[in-house]
Parts: sequence; structure tokens; C-alpha cells
Amino acid sequence: MAKTDFKSVGHYIAARPEAIQGLLELVRSTIRKALPGAEEVISYQIPAYKLRGETVIYFAGWKQHYSLYPVTAHLVEAFKDDLAPYELNARGTLRFPLAQPVPMNLIARIAKLRAKQVAHRRKWPRQRNTRHGSETKVDQTDICRPHCEPASPECSCCPAESTSCSCIPRGND
Repeated sequence: MAKTDFKSVGHYIAARPEAIQGLLELVRSTIRKALPGAEEVISYQIPAYKLRGETVIYFAGWKQHYSLYPVTAHLVEAFKDDLAPYELNARGTLRFPLAQPVPMNLIARIAKLRAKQVAHRRKWPRQRNTRHGSETKVDQTDICRPHCEPASPECSCCPAESTSCSCIPRGND
């Protein structure tokens, strides 16, 4: 497909082969329901959803699959068993085959977790490394609710089998 400047997600989906348009509309509606109030935009020539100006999630349709981006290490850990049937690459792309039913529940849960990650990244975007005097970026997976150390059932972003919450901001010891 030639590079096109899509004006909207609707235009993006309409430019895809007719056979996958319905599937992409289902992915779109699933993300929109999971992220009420999110702004629907085109970014990098694919659909994206933003909350408070921060991109939460992207999706794209291809010849053999459709994809969600970005998939962080924390997200992979949180949904390890659910993601097993799907292809995941090292660049943070999760691929779903066109021939399988759309896993709407999984996509919604991924979108909601990504929204939490982005919200926490906004809250604590950088942390001072006092040992070296330089500023280091805080990994978004290290930030969550301060009440969940050790991991508690009400923390939806920590794997249930975790002995301690991986979401508490850590010092640079």
C-alpha cells in the first residue's frame, strides 16, 4: 500500500482490504470502550489513542495479521498466559492472526493497563540519580499504587504470583 496521509481512523480502516475492515472496526470499538474519553488520532500513519495528550496504544492492520503497540515488559509479565498464543517481537509489537477471533477482552485489558502505565509515567516522569548527579528515566513498570507492597489482590497491574509489587518507585541503590 502506498504511503497515505490518513485524516482519521475511519479513513485508515476504509483504506484496508474489505475483508479485514470489520475486524479492525471491532478492535477500534474495543479500545474505545476500554478507554472512554481517549482521543482517537492517526500517529505514524496508524490509529492511536491518547489520554491527556499521551499516546496509550496503537493498532494497525496488515495482510496476515493486525497488531497492537507498544507492548512493554510489564504488560507481557502481567498477561503472560493470555499472550502465549500470539506472536510478540522484541520491539514491542503484539501480532494477532486474522484467521482467529478478535480477543476483545484481552485487548481491552491491555488498553487499560497501558493507560495506567502512561498515567503513572506522567506522574513520575524522571527521578534524580544522586550518586552520579544525572537524571535517569524511571521505568514505567516500576510505578503504580504505593499501597501494594507486597503485591496485593487489589493491584491489577502486578502479576498475582508476584511476592512483591513491581510497581513501587525504587531508588537507584
